[in-house]
Amino acid sequence: MNAPTAVPHPPRQRKPDWIRVKAPTSAGFAETRALMRSLGLNTVCEEAACPNIGECWTKKHATVMILGDTCTRACAFCNVKTGMPRAVDLLEPEHVATAAAELGLEHIVVTSVDRDDLPDGGASQFVKVIEALRRTTPNTTIEILTPDFRNKSEAAVTAIIEAGPDVYNHNLETVPRLYPTIRPGARYYASLRLLESVKRQAPHIFTKSGVMVGLGEQRLEVHQVMDDMRSAGIDFLTMGQYLQPTPRHATVEEFVTPQAFDAYAAIARAKGFLLVAASPLTRSSYHAGDDFRKMQAARAAQLGKSSPALAGEGDHA
Repeated sequence: MNAPTAVPHPPRQRKPDWIRVKAPTSAGFAETRALMRSLGLNTVCEEAACPNIGECWTKKHATVMILGDTCTRACAFCNVKTGMPRAVDLLEPEHVATAAAELGLEHIVVTSVDRDDLPDGGASQFVKVIEALRRTTPNTTIEILTPDFRNKSEAAVTAIIEAGPDVYNHNLETVPRLYPTIRPGARYYASLRLLESVKRQAPHIFTKSGVMVGLGEQRLEVHQVMDDMRSAGIDFLTMGQYLQPTPRHATVEEFVTPQAFDAYAAIARAKGFLLVAASPLTRSSYHAGDDFRKMQAARAAQLGKSSPALAGEGDHA
């Protein structure tokens, strides 16, 4: 009997010049990596193969990924490994706070894998991390990027809001039509409702969401996602180019030009977002500290200089 013939993967498209980045070699990069290893922390920068890792780690900006390095979902775009995660690390919140102090972070982004195996989806670990950061580095502003807490979102969101992050991010990732193939474990409108709930419960917390382009979405579908986000009160939209991590992941259907990103950004601003970041290399936590300060300034301008108390309401000093 002949052995079965392997089905070849389609050839990967050559990346255009505008999204090529240099390999990280700086001393700052090495120091950041050594600190993360010494504290036993995972980062989405490494696990998701972010193209900006060299630039960010050189500046000692790292996005911590809590609740382990193994996700209970298998999204077609994501490079984080899938399987049955290990037990939650009880020391992780203190280790995150230590990392923030050692790196001297003014702003930290904390994300996680999906933990559908946990009764609260991992929400209590986000709460503990926020509390540890407030104790250890009280002047560090905190941005969280959470999963959708499938079937547990209401209680999870309420608990996290009460802990008081400065920015609550949850990414829609793509247009509704592509969810069955790109994000099969999630539901578009459930994610929208999660973000809407954050804004309803805590209007002072900045809300943020991101989408990838280049997966086969149509321009008008992207415009509709923008409208949906604005209806949910989302303050900050990020848009970046999807890059295929390995041959087994979803293929890149299109490399969107910088000019097309500029056009998307102009439309998004016209729709009323407080802040828009759209470029081929934009990622959720790219330049997050600078963007947080821009959002503060934009909100202050929106509320008017005559109301300084309102402008600062809910912003962590």
